[in-house]
Amino acid sequence: MDSDLFDLTPPSTPRSFTEGERLDILRLIRSRRVGPVTFHRLIAEHGNAGAALAALPAIAAAAGVERYSICPLDVARFEMSQARIAGAQMLCWGEAGYPAAFYDLGDAPPVLWSIGDASLLNRPAVAMVGARNASSLGLRMAVRLAETLGENGFAVVSGLARGIDAAAHKAALSTGTVAVQAGGVDVIYPEENAGLAGEIAVKGCRISEQPMGLAPQARHFPLRNRLVSGLARAVIVVEAAARSGSLITARNALDQGREVLAVPGHPFDARAAGCNLLIRDGATLVRNSSDVIEAIGSGKHTYKPAPTTPAEPLQPAPPLPGPAPEQRPFAETAGLHSQILARLGPSPLAEDQLIRDLALPPSRITPELLSLELEGKVLRQAGGLLSRVE
Repeated sequence: MDSDLFDLTPPSTPRSFTEGERLDILRLIRSRRVGPVTFHRLIAEHGNAGAALAALPAIAAAAGVERYSICPLDVARFEMSQARIAGAQMLCWGEAGYPAAFYDLGDAPPVLWSIGDASLLNRPAVAMVGARNASSLGLRMAVRLAETLGENGFAVVSGLARGIDAAAHKAALSTGTVAVQAGGVDVIYPEENAGLAGEIAVKGCRISEQPMGLAPQARHFPLRNRLVSGLARAVIVVEAAARSGSLITARNALDQGREVLAVPGHPFDARAAGCNLLIRDGATLVRNSSDVIEAIGSGKHTYKPAPTTPAEPLQPAPPLPGPAPEQRPFAETAGLHSQILARLGPSPLAEDQLIRDLALPPSRITPELLSLELEGKVLRQAGGLLSRVE
């Protein structure tokens, strides 16, 4: 479990970061091969972003990554200047205003850029997703659900795509809507939704974890989808084909402990096949907003993350680039890397299971796993799962 590796417990008192600390946080998450899971691990091991940045080159060198360099200070400063121009606010993990719902996630984004009313990020929320080529009936259903759920106190979250997403956002403009973007928060995709994005910036909120100015690519959309589901109590799928991004969002919701609900459709309509499959497999059938409220409760109270059992105070792990790892013979380290990679494949494996299989102390394996992550040979996923990058 992730809790065995690093502490992601929500802070009891929100932090207040200096400008220098914000730059360090941004540089760390923008450094090569550092994603959200690795970011949180480095913070847990080194205490803060500045110390983690200082350790990164040595960690990379120990992993055999040549000419590794951390994100330059000027790059981070430029991104922050672009954010100011766009009117975007920086929200860091652990500070006031950061979405409380994300504290449940093992891969919570360390940095969010938001444009608009950031208070909506801590309102009770439902996510609505569905087909881009939605039917007239599907669009009408999305509008009706978004309007009535908004009237019942919920913010409506979606991904600013055409079709169901756009219909849900438009219907919830007056009550509160959040658009999670796949690219930079200042880059509107698709372009046809530029007018809607402008309205959301005034009446709702747009967010992204990606760098300012980044044009979205295919690999960014699954990352976006996990935030759509993570921000909400429940995901409602209005129309979706049997294989679609909406079902990826539904799977994310299940992994994150959120409710999954679906609007049924005619068996002959391919756009309803995904929804019907979800209902067959246990998703709550939705006829109207009353079904949603019955499943997840009212939206007219403040969101609070699920209670967690207080963890023992985390003891900082020894810095990975310390003397002990450097003194190990190269052949020994290379041999352990080979053993680790031999036991990993495309299917995720729990880290604690890997440690048991290797029959070595965690303190011996953990530094090498991080080295392999930075080298791009091992992918770490939420939940303490590891897989080999083929």
